[in-house]
Amino acid sequence: MKRAHIHPWPAAGFSLVELLAVLAILGTLAAAVMPLGETMLAAQRERELRHALWEIRGALDEYRLTAQTLGLATDASGATGAGGASGYPPSLKALVDGLPDPRPQARGQRIPFLRSIPRDPFADPALPPEATWRLRSYASPADRPEPGADVFDVKSTSQAVGLDGSRHDSW
Repeated sequence: MKRAHIHPWPAAGFSLVELLAVLAILGTLAAAVMPLGETMLAAQRERELRHALWEIRGALDEYRLTAQTLGLATDASGATGAGGASGYPPSLKALVDGLPDPRPQARGQRIPFLRSIPRDPFADPALPPEATWRLRSYASPADRPEPGADVFDVKSTSQAVGLDGSRHDSW
């Protein structure tokens, strides 16, 4: 009779119970990390919103300053030279189109203030970028912002609450 060879160590591998325990631990960790991932995504979109607002508002101010410096007030139609106008652009598109460059060597050229209109990251992606913002004209009161003959300020159309507890449309 031949003797069976006995190994000094048990067979390699994992038991079903060990695999289930590892899977349960990994599932618990994944469930704990998911809210953190969602918070990080929301924070990124809020940074994009703040940057877009900063960029548009800076371009609005630069447009008005340039129009005043060059003596180019604009009316609601975008025509230059109208007296008594606010100096703010008639639309967001006017920030991309720019103002006429008065320098003789720049005949026919324009001074742009934005390369493109940034979009509100919380708005419907099907909308064009200029339609993602709520506009306020210079003539509208601060407590009831309304669009009008020019663009004095922009706000987000999102009424969602940000991570800091304030609504996006109040930024």
